[in-house]
Amino acid sequence: MSITLQLAPKKPMRLARVLLADDDPTARLTLQTVLEAGGYKVDSAASAAEAMQKLDAQEYSLVLTGRDMGAPDSGRRIVEHAKTMDYRPATAFFNTESDEVAGSNVDRKPVLVAPEDIPELLGMVADLISRRASMQVRREMRIAG
Repeated sequence: MSITLQLAPKKPMRLARVLLADDDPTARLTLQTVLEAGGYKVDSAASAAEAMQKLDAQEYSLVLTGRDMGAPDSGRRIVEHAKTMDYRPATAFFNTESDEVAGSNVDRKPVLVAPEDIPELLGMVADLISRRASMQVRREMRIAG
């Protein structure tokens, strides 16, 4: 007697899509590289206007933005716009070392993500995306129920 198992065809794995918005090209490229190495699909935006256009055109699991991108309220405007999307992405602000010294007399320092900080950063991103997915499932169950 032989048993043959047939596996269901594999569905292509869909990477979580992250929108990364910051006007500092060094911070943006560094974070994009870290997130992509962590397995995320990352789109980046250099301005609030560009970020809002991308939010309107594509669905994101997470929106990460700097607080002040050239204008004091630009990060907040991006998050507010993200919250109006039907797909409800998770949102978070980030600060970089250059943000923290921008208002002081100290020269802007290069933005670096220390190797020991990468697992924590990726863990926080995964947690935000996971919480968003859980909320979506609960919403869908309420609608279906």
